[in-house]
Amino acid sequence: QVQVVESGGGLVQAGGSLRLSCAVSGSIFSINAMGWYRQAPGKQRELVARITSGGSTNYADSVKGRFTISRDNAKNTVYLQMNSLKPEDTAVYYCNAVITRNYWGQGTQVTVSS
Repeated sequence: QVQVVESGGGLVQAGGSLRLSCAVSGSIFSINAMGWYRQAPGKQRELVARITSGGSTNYADSVKGRFTISRDNAKNTVYLQMNSLKPEDTAVYYCNAVITRNYWGQGTQVTVSS
């Protein structure tokens, strides 16, 4: 059984920062890619940032230069540092871990007020 648990969401003013964390536990041999997705009301879930086991990263154009993804392989944890937040970043953020299949967390709400 694999568990994916996010933390760190909340309410912040525009221009502020938040750091999301996601811990993966359970029957894990190795985790391939890990990533963060988000879904705003009335919109489809979209990729925010992704990092491979080797450390290669890719970002959505809308967050480049503001968000940074990182991972601690020893702790099976991935982080998302979000700076210069904008109201349009408001969404539920989901952690994704690719192991034998895709595993998802329950989501954490990020709300950015103007």
